[in-house]
Amino acid sequence: YRLEQLKKEINYHNHRYYVLDNPVTGDGEYDQLMRELKGLEEQYPELVTMDSPTQRVGSSPVAGFAQVEHPVPMLSLANAFSFEELQAWHRRVKNLLDGAEFRMMCELKIDGLAVSLSYENGIMVQGSTRGDGFRGEDVTQNLRTVKTIPLALMGDYPMSLEVRGEVYMPLESFKKLNEERQARGEPLFVNPRNSGAGSIRQLDPRATASRNLDIFIYGVGHTGNGTLADNHSDALQRVGEMGLKVSPHNVLCDSMEEVEDLYRSWLERRHQLPYQIDGMVVKVDPYQYQDQLGYVGREPRWAIAYKFPAAQAVTQLLDIGVNVGRTGSLNPYAVLEPVSVGGAMVKLATLHNEEDIHRKDLRVGDWVVVERAGEVIPQVVAPVEDRRTGEEQIFRMPETCPVCGTQVVKTESEAMHRCPNIACPAQFFELLKHFVSKGAMDIDGLGEQWCRIVIDAGLVKDAADLYFLTKDQLLGLDRMGDKLATKIIDNIQASKHRSLARVFFALGILHIGSEMAELLAQTHRSIEQLSRASTEDLTNIAGIGPKIASSVVAYFSVDLNLEVIAKLREAGVELERAETKGGLGFGSQEEQEEQPLSGLSFVLTGTLNSMSRSAAEAQIKGYGGSTSSNVTRKTDYLVAGAEPGSKLAAANRLGTQVLGEEEFLSLLAENEGGAKS
Repeated sequence: YRLEQLKKEINYHNHRYYVLDNPVTGDGEYDQLMRELKGLEEQYPELVTMDSPTQRVGSSPVAGFAQVEHPVPMLSLANAFSFEELQAWHRRVKNLLDGAEFRMMCELKIDGLAVSLSYENGIMVQGSTRGDGFRGEDVTQNLRTVKTIPLALMGDYPMSLEVRGEVYMPLESFKKLNEERQARGEPLFVNPRNSGAGSIRQLDPRATASRNLDIFIYGVGHTGNGTLADNHSDALQRVGEMGLKVSPHNVLCDSMEEVEDLYRSWLERRHQLPYQIDGMVVKVDPYQYQDQLGYVGREPRWAIAYKFPAAQAVTQLLDIGVNVGRTGSLNPYAVLEPVSVGGAMVKLATLHNEEDIHRKDLRVGDWVVVERAGEVIPQVVAPVEDRRTGEEQIFRMPETCPVCGTQVVKTESEAMHRCPNIACPAQFFELLKHFVSKGAMDIDGLGEQWCRIVIDAGLVKDAADLYFLTKDQLLGLDRMGDKLATKIIDNIQASKHRSLARVFFALGILHIGSEMAELLAQTHRSIEQLSRASTEDLTNIAGIGPKIASSVVAYFSVDLNLEVIAKLREAGVELERAETKGGLGFGSQEEQEEQPLSGLSFVLTGTLNSMSRSAAEAQIKGYGGSTSSNVTRKTDYLVAGAEPGSKLAAANRLGTQVLGEEEFLSLLAENEGGAKS
């Protein structure tokens, strides 16, 4: 009895937290419930069921996906690209209904992956992709990792229920995923839709779980006996009451004018959403009329997608250039005849890698379709083949590095070509920019322009040379003033005391992003200890695979890298984990729990006068606290400096305690003695 009670209680709290964004319990109480449930399930393994919250993540990888036949076809929608086309659809529908009046449900068209979820006796038993509309792929284990999909329904539900929804990747998750891939030297994903769809089709559910996907339910497919309601809008309300997540932006409209006004409103406001939409879906609301209208081909007559204007244009691919990244990756990019795409002038676009160029059959001289993927990253979609003249040139990656002339290498396990010369000037420029960046050593004032200048002037030949710069040397540079020179030197000196994790990240080791750097700093007390680690030592650490382990070992096998580390040590850069209270490193779990801000989560917004944001984050971490980029219900404090952004509104909405700069400094001062806040 207690086990069933725990499952219901935890599922209820999950719904309040992930779907309603309105928790009614603290993290400590929730964790205690989960520990009790896990303990009971370990004691009585025969009682573990599919709807248990403990079974959401952690399944073993699957060999492939079985086929699933949909009980009711998941058909696609017809599109309208103008108000005139939408009005024509409305007239056709009215004619087929003998002039009857009807309300229309308008829903945001999420740019994601359509899926089907099946529940039996309130328990999720299957999840599948749309596929060809009649058969999809069984991705049950992956969909179970999406925290907004309930494993067990709540309240009054039918014995058998199948619903349809759109799984998507929030923009913040997409941004974080690409930042991690960039730090590992991997090609970036083009847009959240493809990333989300690819995440659902991962053979390892744990990979899906790491992508932080979300879902909105947009329809009911099959209910066994009877229907949930007489109208589509009422049915969505019912499934929402069962714990399924329904968009809060669904609106019932009585006229085409209301539909158009709503469409125009979202066309202007869509950038305010934390996910991508590419239009609005308009549906006849009464099920009676939907049944009467039926289908034509593979499209329902009772619904249409009113699409936003495509942010695409056609222009000429003038050339394909190649950049060399900080990890030696050769990154091709398109040089375009400048063209306006979605209101922005585009003359360069990403091409990812040589395989992608050949897959799309892009050739220098082609007329090509360009779009702003996610309305941020310009990309070349496809060639306009019927405009070819025969003079277009097939692209081949250069055999030697375009910067230093070293022979390029490419392994079978990677799509990227790389320059193996760690002294390559292009690599060092990118490495130096990375080394001084906010997430690494945070040397404010030494931006991209000055990184280039100090390299070209011969003042800095490796990252350690920064710590031997003098103010007089900087003042000898063109356009360098006394104030900026002083700022740079002061910030270089301050950076000697960054955390060990940030030093690991700053070194630019292939595949080591900020999170992996933190893991390495937690498991190694010093850079010397890490340099002695073998591949076997590293792969024995949870979260580190052979690829990352090999990259770390390879880095410390290069004499030039060891020389740079020796120079950093000579300059006074701290290369060991700070163990004392208030240090900027990572101690053991017991040490962290003893620190004054242990267990407290902070978010910073606005500008602080007394220190940079990175320095403030380092202070927080030094006292055992944690920082995040977004305000959530788990955030304990928002530190608000001058000109705070939208995070302040989020904190006020969630009831998060807000600290001004003086209050924040007082909090740090109060904890100098180690008292728990």
